[in-house]
Amino acid sequence: MIVMNQRGSGIQDKRDLCRKLRIQYRLLTYILYKKGIDSFYEQFKISKKSGGIRIISAPKRPLKFVQKRLAQMLQTFYDGSTTKKNNIAHGFLKSRSIITNARNHRNKRYVINIDLENFFDSFHFGRVCGFFEKNKNFLFPKEVAVTLAQLTCYEGSLPQGAPCSPIITNLICQILDYRVLRIAKKFKLNYTRYADDLTFSTNDRKFVNEYDEFIKQVEAEIIRAGFRMNTKKTRFMYKDSRQVVTGLVVNKKLNIPHEYIRRTRAMAHSLYTKGEFNIDGVLGSIEQLEGRLSFINYIDKYASTYAEYKRYNRFTPKEMSGRERLFQQFLFYKYFYHNELPVIITEGKTDKRYIKAALKSLCHHYPALVTAVGNGRFKFHISFLRRSKRLERFLGIQHDGADSMKVISNYYGSPNSEGLPDYYSYFSKYSCEATNPVFLLYDNEISNKNKPIRKMLNFWKQKVEDIVNIVEKQQYCCLQGNLYILTFPTLNGMAENEIEDLILKDNPLIQIGGRNFSREERYDISKFFGKNEFSQYVLDNYDKLRFDSFRPLLDTLNSIIKEYKE
Repeated sequence: MIVMNQRGSGIQDKRDLCRKLRIQYRLLTYILYKKGIDSFYEQFKISKKSGGIRIISAPKRPLKFVQKRLAQMLQTFYDGSTTKKNNIAHGFLKSRSIITNARNHRNKRYVINIDLENFFDSFHFGRVCGFFEKNKNFLFPKEVAVTLAQLTCYEGSLPQGAPCSPIITNLICQILDYRVLRIAKKFKLNYTRYADDLTFSTNDRKFVNEYDEFIKQVEAEIIRAGFRMNTKKTRFMYKDSRQVVTGLVVNKKLNIPHEYIRRTRAMAHSLYTKGEFNIDGVLGSIEQLEGRLSFINYIDKYASTYAEYKRYNRFTPKEMSGRERLFQQFLFYKYFYHNELPVIITEGKTDKRYIKAALKSLCHHYPALVTAVGNGRFKFHISFLRRSKRLERFLGIQHDGADSMKVISNYYGSPNSEGLPDYYSYFSKYSCEATNPVFLLYDNEISNKNKPIRKMLNFWKQKVEDIVNIVEKQQYCCLQGNLYILTFPTLNGMAENEIEDLILKDNPLIQIGGRNFSREERYDISKFFGKNEFSQYVLDNYDKLRFDSFRPLLDTLNSIIKEYKE
């Protein structure tokens, strides 16, 4: 953590600044003088919610690295500032958000929104430089203030998309916040600011008669602080009309405007049926749609009442509301139907380490599965499902264990679906075919009726003996559409075997620090090592081990993927 002292911070020149930021002086001169600031930015456009285009100017390395250090230094000062303690600013701050901002104005008789025009452009080079030079909490020498302005400004002002811009805007706006707060208190108003959005609210009936005078005084302070008020976006909202603060409805409880949800639902439907969708007339991406759905989920979770929040964390995927079902449907589409790569789902987290190690070792034999790109790096053409809290929350896929593989099959129309929707049939009806296969990889323990693979087959009410024969012969079977059960052949002399047995067959003398492998959950760590340590050792030492016993498994993977694409 970079500690920021007040009143100059002991920074007298550029070398002091570099020491405070913990960067080399030659890096600073390289950025400012040898290459030039303008060469370290890239620009792209994003659509505004209100229409139009916003230009984002994002710094590239190493300028981004320096700006992050500078933002950290400035944040230590702001964290102890009066404005933050007064709960005014809510933009670009940890533990603050559009929700914390909107909560201050929930269930009020009157809500007023004021917008600052061309917010980031208002923080021009001279203003940033002058702030660091003249503000009593900094008082940097001219040389240091100019350097800070050079590091943080692009094309004459603070750019949107740079790490330093948010904290600098909050610092410079402190005097504006303080002066506007005094006016708000005089008129008995709550006041918060989220970047360029100033919001006021009150339950005082008399305020409607004082509104014009209030606006006049606030506009005077905005102009005095070097900003302009966007009068076209000024809103005075009564309680019997829809009151919106930073995109959230605040009349009773915090909520998302219905139009936003309706449009998001229409985008998802267009994606599923046509393979594409538009956002404000521009072709959208699946990441953008996921962002919108995540936003809806975020608001539903954190803007809810305490009772609703408890329900959110308690109920199962079968008890979802319409909004939650919309996200659940999308997650199945993204991870299991329109998956960019063939996906492997294993019983435990250690299994995928063994497979990755085998693929790395045998990469030249399986170019369709993995490619060596040099310097010990590899590009996999298959993926391994990362079990996240989101997948657990919406699809019921637990962090570990084989039971989650059974849950996944429910969404493919399992006869024992346990009340979960058959999303595979839904997408098969309205969309093109599933993009890539999905593999449920089990240990080869099919002879034991109490093991996960047999339980899975029984769960699907298949003619178990027929399926057993297929799996024993081919090491796989197709359950439904692009969903496959996959295993590896039984090793000679073994009725059943786990994936660790493949490693031990090819490398029987593996020891780690003189210790041997143990399959037990509890063991003497001075004499044995467990599955987690074993799998990490195999992955780290893939180039020193043999993986011949993995070839049948990889051959099967290769063959199924090839046939599926054809």
